[in-house]
Amino acid sequence: MQTLAHFGDGGPGPWILLLPLFWALAIGAGLTLLRRTARHTGRGPGRPPARDDSPLTVLGRRFASGEIDEEEYWRRLSVLDEQFGPSGPR
Repeated sequence: MQTLAHFGDGGPGPWILLLPLFWALAIGAGLTLLRRTARHTGRGPGRPPARDDSPLTVLGRRFASGEIDEEEYWRRLSVLDEQFGPSGPR
């Protein structure tokens, strides 16, 4: 009976089983690394980018886009400073 790629005739014998095992471990390690990297960055396939809807960010965006003028910006900023403190909710 000839098993394990002709072990008795000088073939690789049981060592031939290590090659598929090595590749399975290498692919598994690569997939694990990719999943952990996606998890740590907070983004992955199908995940939208994180949004920052803090009041100061929204105010800054409105000022930058021209929805409000400088006077309105500073007035609203002072109200937010009184409510949330100088650093604001970040």
